[in-house]
Amino acid sequence: MTMSAYRIICVTNRRLAENDFLEQLEKIASAGVDAVILREKDLDIQAYENLAEYAAKICKRHQVPLILHTYAETAERIGIRRIHLSYKDFESLNVQRRSRFDDIGVSVHSAEEAAAAWKAGASCLTAGHIFATDCKKGVLPRGLSFLEEICRSVRIPVYAIGGISPENAQSCIRAGAAGVCLMSSLMRAEPPGDFLKRF
Repeated sequence: MTMSAYRIICVTNRRLAENDFLEQLEKIASAGVDAVILREKDLDIQAYENLAEYAAKICKRHQVPLILHTYAETAERIGIRRIHLSYKDFESLNVQRRSRFDDIGVSVHSAEEAAAAWKAGASCLTAGHIFATDCKKGVLPRGLSFLEEICRSVRIPVYAIGGISPENAQSCIRAGAAGVCLMSSLMRAEPPGDFLKRF
């Protein structure tokens, strides 16, 4: 499955999981998400690699693509050919290393960043935060007009992130997004399958 085929992407945050994180990830992977981004970028590289190995087994068991975040070296070491990076990290990833990945996603916060990432070889983008979210308390959301601008500036899939719910997901698709990213809601959903049916 290529990144253009994704509709719902789970972005992890183990600190939001009310139950055991790996158990929650197992439930999410079995519930029908199209991909998982293992975001835990606060971990040091060794702790992240250990977690990524467990996550890879879970995702493989349920045939869900796993996308690692930030740590390109870890992805290479454990044989994951999908990576998601901040715009700054993407800029600093040399062309030779970029070529080792089948898919590279990039987080962007302006149309200029979006166009530059696309032209430099990004496979898809995440754009946000679109709606108000507890993860960005006190920070104004960028809104649907921002999402539309990002989508118009590139010819690769754009995924909306930030405050996405069953009630507003379709407005993101109408704005041009290929799909949506869910973090808090999926980390806390019990059971995740019932929650995903609402999309």
